[in-house]
Amino acid sequence: MSTVTMLALAGILPDFKLQSDDGDSATRIAITAALGAGAFGLLSALVWPLLVRALLLVPALVLGLLNFFLNGSLLLLALRLIPDGRGDANAETAVVVAAVMSAVASATGGALAVRDDDAYRRRLYRLADRRRRRAAGAQGPSTPGILFLQLDGVGHDVLRDALGKGLMPTVARWLGESESKSGSRGESERGGGSVKEGASDEAGAGAPATASSPRTPGAPPAPPTHRLTPWRTDWSSQTGASQLAILHGSNFDVPAFRWYEKDTGEVMVSNRPASAAELQRRAVARTGGPGLLADDGASRGNLFSGGADQLALVLSMAARRGKRNRSRAGYFAYFSDPANAVRTALSFVAEVGREVGESTRARLRKRRPRVSRGGLYPFIRAFATVVERDVVVAAVIGDMLAGRAAVYADLVAYDEVAHHSGPTSGDAEKVLRRLDRSLALIEQVADHAPRPYRIVLLSDHGQSPGETFRARYGLSLADLVRAGCGLPVPRRARRTHSGAEARSAVRAALRRPVEEGAGEHRPGRRAEPIVLASGNLGLVSFPDVPHRMTREEIDRRHPALLPTLANHPGVGFLLVRSAEHGALVLGARGAEVRLDEAREGPAGALDGGGPEGPGGPGPLADPGPLADPGPLADPGPLADFGPGAADAVRRTDSFPHTADIMVNSWYDPEDGEVLAFEEQIGSHGGLGGAQSRPFLLSPLALSPAVEDGGELVGAEAVHAVLRRWREEECGHAVRVKSTASTAPTAATAPTVSTATAPADSTAPVVPAVPADNRLPQACPPTAFPAADHAVQDKTH
Repeated sequence: MSTVTMLALAGILPDFKLQSDDGDSATRIAITAALGAGAFGLLSALVWPLLVRALLLVPALVLGLLNFFLNGSLLLLALRLIPDGRGDANAETAVVVAAVMSAVASATGGALAVRDDDAYRRRLYRLADRRRRRAAGAQGPSTPGILFLQLDGVGHDVLRDALGKGLMPTVARWLGESESKSGSRGESERGGGSVKEGASDEAGAGAPATASSPRTPGAPPAPPTHRLTPWRTDWSSQTGASQLAILHGSNFDVPAFRWYEKDTGEVMVSNRPASAAELQRRAVARTGGPGLLADDGASRGNLFSGGADQLALVLSMAARRGKRNRSRAGYFAYFSDPANAVRTALSFVAEVGREVGESTRARLRKRRPRVSRGGLYPFIRAFATVVERDVVVAAVIGDMLAGRAAVYADLVAYDEVAHHSGPTSGDAEKVLRRLDRSLALIEQVADHAPRPYRIVLLSDHGQSPGETFRARYGLSLADLVRAGCGLPVPRRARRTHSGAEARSAVRAALRRPVEEGAGEHRPGRRAEPIVLASGNLGLVSFPDVPHRMTREEIDRRHPALLPTLANHPGVGFLLVRSAEHGALVLGARGAEVRLDEAREGPAGALDGGGPEGPGGPGPLADPGPLADPGPLADPGPLADFGPGAADAVRRTDSFPHTADIMVNSWYDPEDGEVLAFEEQIGSHGGLGGAQSRPFLLSPLALSPAVEDGGELVGAEAVHAVLRRWREEECGHAVRVKSTASTAPTAATAPTVSTATAPADSTAPVVPAVPADNRLPQACPPTAFPAADHAVQDKTH
């Protein structure tokens, strides 16, 4: 095929020739083309990986552009190797020829396939058979590995709606909600759950073969393999807080996506590499354990490492330098195949064009709500939905074929698009379709891995729709705060930037720090407030006061500020701390709720305390277990936000770095809309609507996340469930070496909120993290030959 492609290009491109100046016969030209194609293929196989490894010092996105020029250079070298000078091309033509040849080779070789077609299936068999031969009969682990695949920002309600519309057939099949179809499409939608007949002949000796007979249309759906469990986030419903707790067991003192710390004078931003590294350090010091992925784990495309040995595109590592900085290792693994570079580049360009067209249609049709989608956003969207997705999926496939015990990967595509197009928009639905195809591809490869795998699908938060605060009222939250303080308000309202995770990934790939001042108003004088935005959650801090200001102090300094905020129609409620009454929730028309007031109900610890680490008590020192006063008799402004709102707000009030004033936007329980303080029409970060209702989709082979009637509350509880599943697959738990100077006590163990499970209730509570710091470890490599792994239990 490469020879034919080269001949065709020689006939089309005037500056590309495969014959001497005097002309050659057709046979001679074909021989020349075959020599050129062979030399090009050989150089690509031998030289390309070395070039890409050398170029790891170059920013990742620049590397993607250099791929074309390097490919062209290899082609020029290949043409120079043809005897008698019959091959020739100028530099520009060589780049075009090399790109086209790589694209054709990619398509014909199956690299562009994302469904279970014959070409890709044969390629999988060859990969699996090659690894089996390489193992040479060695014993491999018989216990299943676990894949934790995070669909960033996909809420429980959005998932259910997508299943009902047929957007995600792979997930629907896992839940037993899709009809099996006959023919090749049925096999394609099954996504590798079984292997077609005749597979053993194609795969060679030792390849697995499981017959799958086609079903007639209208047949009942296959039995489910997974169960779906919704869970409830903390007040800070965003990736920084949720993923930190899921991977490391604690999100204590993470009040928002971004917040100001008075003791250091720094603004912490969850997707800033330096901040992510510090948050991970604090979580490890607090729990005393390295994380969910400790021992033979892999972390792909995440904000935090989870204690994994294998890292790729992990933001907390991007701030480091030296041998341990492997945050961009996934780019090498992916771009070492030139066909991948061409495929991703073409898809990238197509996605940019798609976004420009969709945003233009939205503007011409005057859709509301709408935010600006110009500037660099089309390229950021394409990076999240194409480049990062392809690299992360390829890394996960490599982890499975390597037989790693646990993998956690974050796919951010939906979250990025939903921020700007809306959580239920047509744009977002198209992304869900493509993500489902990626899940099918991963499932296909799982059937050929050297060990069985359980696939756990989850989300870290959802998204709530609604227009922006600025669009509705013509001013930002910072302007409203300044007005309440009696400070001048600029005539032109400032825009706050989106805090989407994809932006940080792009900047990390370019080796540029996350922009300072994004989504925040920095004061010109130290006495002025710092106002930060995290979705529909706002934070107001006074930097000249070293401690958290009380309500009484705020009223003395700015008597109009709290009434201005509380009575604004775009504000749902405020959280402040009173010197006399403790935590207070303020609402319109003088509404006030005392969260610390003891009421009849169960007692328990909301969040334990403990030393931060070797340095002893510091900014993270916990005042000790807090008594849970139980359900509020009168929730006041919190009534519309659900029964768990008071517990979530009370827990955040206990954080050392909670802002002087926490502002949650208005929420309409009828249509689920909120008002974002950032420039997003799909937002998350506070309370209100679908943003607080993510999901956990787990195989039936694992124990239920919660028993019937129970509720999964908080990201720390999700960590306990995922860690329990790792222990179940091992059949035992092993104590790991603590990375902190002191092991956590029972008081420091994160627990599930007991407000939803009264003392006399039969609903069980998800077990807390054990106080003896038992974390999952790799299971002993017992049992069966590597060639037999694929025929073992493959429950997904």
